[in-house]
Amino acid sequence: MARPREFDEEKVLTLAVEQFWERGYEATSIRDLAQAMGLTTASVYNAFGDKRAVYRRALDFYIERSFGDRVGRFESKPPLPAVKAFFDEIIERSLGDVKRKGCMLVNSALEVAPHDEEFQRVVAEVLVQVEGFFLRCVRRGQEDGTISDRQNASDLAGTLLSTLLGIRVLARTRPERDLLEGLIKPVLGLLEPAVTTRLVSAVP
Repeated sequence: MARPREFDEEKVLTLAVEQFWERGYEATSIRDLAQAMGLTTASVYNAFGDKRAVYRRALDFYIERSFGDRVGRFESKPPLPAVKAFFDEIIERSLGDVKRKGCMLVNSALEVAPHDEEFQRVVAEVLVQVEGFFLRCVRRGQEDGTISDRQNASDLAGTLLSTLLGIRVLARTRPERDLLEGLIKPVLGLLEPAVTTRLVSAVP
């Protein structure tokens, strides 16, 4: 009979995420992972497989607890506040990132995905989901009048996605509040509904 695992899988995956997130995929060895996770290298191989397999599990774990959690909290909000809250949290997380680790998903898109078809698909699928969240918010807002319908909903969702990625990359080298908030202000301006000015004739 196989022996039960003698470790908390969620805990060791959290530690693996931190290791990969801080150092990147290429700079992290199985020995580094084992040390960070508090396991022997044999235990890492037995439980998760090689480094690439550990990275896939760690990335999935990260995605579930970052994007999945964020969408779950914000999608129930009214459309425009949901988008604003999403970006407010991203900016605060970026400014509080003392080690400038950035976003592990975006880091994967830059470091691993260009050379690995499986990770290309993984990253692309999540980015499609992020864009889908923005698209649902925009469409709901355009339907209830809280978001401008001057622009196509799909185009606005794509613009929000590209702005998100830009913030995440830029924050790694220039984590400046004015800069990051300045990136999102014009985009949020596109979402704001047009203000109709009504001229009222003065009664003589």
